[in-house]
Amino acid sequence: MSFLDRILGREKRAEARIRSDDPFIGEWFGLQGGVGAHVDPQRASGLATAGACISIISQALAAVPLNVYRRTGNGGRDRATDHPLYGVLHDMPNPVMTAFEARETMLASLLMTGNAYAAIDWNARGQVTALHPLDPGRVAVERLESGRLRYRVTDRGGRVRVYVQDEILHLRYRLARDGVMGLSPIQLARETFNLALTQQETAAGLAAKGNRPSGALVFPNMLGPAGKDDALTKLGAKISANSVTSNVLVLDGGAEWKSFSMTAKDAEFLESRKLTNLDICRIWSVPPTAVGILDHGTYSNVEMESRALVVRCLAPMARRVEQAMNIALLPAGSRRALFVEHDLAGLLRGDMKARYESYRIGREWGWLSPNEIRGWENMPEIEGGEEYLSPLNMVPLDERGSDAGGDGAA
Repeated sequence: MSFLDRILGREKRAEARIRSDDPFIGEWFGLQGGVGAHVDPQRASGLATAGACISIISQALAAVPLNVYRRTGNGGRDRATDHPLYGVLHDMPNPVMTAFEARETMLASLLMTGNAYAAIDWNARGQVTALHPLDPGRVAVERLESGRLRYRVTDRGGRVRVYVQDEILHLRYRLARDGVMGLSPIQLARETFNLALTQQETAAGLAAKGNRPSGALVFPNMLGPAGKDDALTKLGAKISANSVTSNVLVLDGGAEWKSFSMTAKDAEFLESRKLTNLDICRIWSVPPTAVGILDHGTYSNVEMESRALVVRCLAPMARRVEQAMNIALLPAGSRRALFVEHDLAGLLRGDMKARYESYRIGREWGWLSPNEIRGWENMPEIEGGEEYLSPLNMVPLDERGSDAGGDGAA
């Protein structure tokens, strides 16, 4: 629907026979996994590795520039700094949030719940003037009979406000079969998170017990009920005593201690937790070294995995966000001249030596000018800096042939 149609009210906000697609219904009914632990996005994201993956992706993409570009006649682009949307995405989307905070919030919601929402403010010229991120748990999405979407947002006071499709920016992690909602990566891999949460609870239980053993006292002779009760009472008092020597036991009469519990080493518990952490990294395509898992990290592969983080993780996520914003924040007519795009070049530039070497190659071979290079290094332009060079030993073949013929005739 065009901006004019929305202003004239040609789309109704209420229609009969509407099917509900609330993504949080799944959290109420189907999240009991095979291991036995309950999984929800908030609880699963509390795992150290999961939280690190979410933080790395959301903070890295929120930190890179997100610009509005205007297409030029020669196939190039210029920053549309005069457009209101540029300030919304680059500086301040609403009066109480910075651009970094708003983008980080929406990306974190996207990575946890599979959906992220923001209410859009339009001006009279059909331009976006503000974005207000919404709590995904307070948004219900409905598909109308016309095929378009409608959003019901419940505020903290319990009041419900209805938005039409053109008033909401909706980011989706992976499109579900209904074609409406995004799928949560935590729900898709809930068995992995079940295992991780169970392992964390087991580790917490071992830590809570401290040095208190679990086992049996074995005597060579029968003690009788009174003797058993007396031995258990004294042993329990000794183990539970809050003193420095509470871990020292004196066993007489030929008594032996038989432990029932396995140590973490016997159960390979630590190795199992490492494998689970690697599985969590695979869910979001984050290299293990990026979240601090350096068991197999070297100087060379850490650098390569940093590039892999950009190419395999951040770049696809950036493209997902860009295309959703281009559709939701730019009317169809404006998309012919304007588009939204992340600037990921800064994440791939490498160290100073590598950058300067690439600049030298681009300058000598004629596709970079001094001002372009200075702009990437945050330096001001210089006079005459728009000049491009051309190697002297490279000329078209026809010109080379004519020069050779002329020399021969002479």
